[in-house]
Amino acid sequence: MAIGSQRKVLEPRARELGIPFDGDPGTLDAITDVAGVEVGHTTIIRGDGKLKVGRGPVRTGVTAILPRGKRDASPVFAGYFSLNGNGEMTGTAWVEESGMLTTPIIGFAIASSSSPIARMKARWGVRLIRLW
Repeated sequence: MAIGSQRKVLEPRARELGIPFDGDPGTLDAITDVAGVEVGHTTIIRGDGKLKVGRGPVRTGVTAILPRGKRDASPVFAGYFSLNGNGEMTGTAWVEESGMLTTPIIGFAIASSSSPIARMKARWGVRLIRLW
């Protein structure tokens, strides 16, 4: 997984278009400018041609945001906003009830990835229980 932001901006950013925001952007103008936040991502692109179930080609990826980094599993205050309701946001009931985020934020390219993600988040939860 890569940590940080090294992307090349091909389109103008909102500030460049004159859209006002409070505050000043960080050095990279990225979430990783926030002290302690770590972001990891990986992409798998394998094979070409027509899809053969169980064989490929494969086009998938996952991004993980750890609000306090890998070394600190303590909860952070949280809220959520559903822009258009298209897409599942697992865990929003807990965030709404407790106001806390207790696991990494995971975004993935395909819904069938949810089982491995659930297992990873369960392992993260064990770390959290030990902290409490």
